[in-house]
Amino acid sequence: MALTRIGGPATAAMPSLPQVRAVSNELCSWKFLVGKRAIITSSKSRLLEVRRGGLRSSRRLRCTGENSDPSTPSSQNGEAQPSPPPSKPPPSPSPPPVPSKTGNRIVALVSAAAAVCLFLANRGAGVGPNLSELSAKAMPYEEAIHNGKPTVVEFYADWCEVCREMARDVYSVEEKYRDRVNFVMLNVDNSKWEAELDEFGVEGIPHFAFLDGKGNEEGNIVGRLPKKYFAENVDALAKGQETIPHSKAVGQFSNAEMRQSPRMASPRTHG
Repeated sequence: MALTRIGGPATAAMPSLPQVRAVSNELCSWKFLVGKRAIITSSKSRLLEVRRGGLRSSRRLRCTGENSDPSTPSSQNGEAQPSPPPSKPPPSPSPPPVPSKTGNRIVALVSAAAAVCLFLANRGAGVGPNLSELSAKAMPYEEAIHNGKPTVVEFYADWCEVCREMARDVYSVEEKYRDRVNFVMLNVDNSKWEAELDEFGVEGIPHFAFLDGKGNEEGNIVGRLPKKYFAENVDALAKGQETIPHSKAVGQFSNAEMRQSPRMASPRTHG
């Protein structure tokens, strides 16, 4: 910008309007650049401080391996984990109930009912009648060999354990075929049947002789055998078959020679 002298000391020439605008624009641009640089510089400083602070925190955590708050558990990446809820104390055991009189009565009634049921069940599935009862229901030998029906003659003794064990099976078969087959029981301790013991060759008891309708022996079984042996032979007699399935079978038996000394038979005795 040139200086001019007009009637006195030299003064600065007034700039033109375009020059003023150009200078103003330059000043504005300079101020904008200076402000922008200041903002950028301030942002970088803050970011650097943040990064430095985070780095120092990370280093401190790696060095100590613990959190600032020892009561707060942390995970592997340094993040705090919520603490588990406090456990509740176990409930105290309640005292056992004191039995009342009503409860005792109920227990007593249930026990009594169970005992009665057990007694009835055992009675229903029991061994059936004993040898004396079977002998009382048996048909007399003299009548059986003359009525034209097939006959089963059992030689037994009251002291024979095997005879007592087989009484239930014998009774069940007799009840089924009693109307078609004669069932006779002869006690080996009774001297009245000495001739029959020799005739049928009785050496062990129980001895079952199976006779057809004419009194002829078709076979015999001796001792403890499965129930089917006795039942199948009786069934064959009831059907009038000429032979029986088991004409000679021997199981565990009692020795007939152990019978008591012969005694005189009373007129009413047939067993």
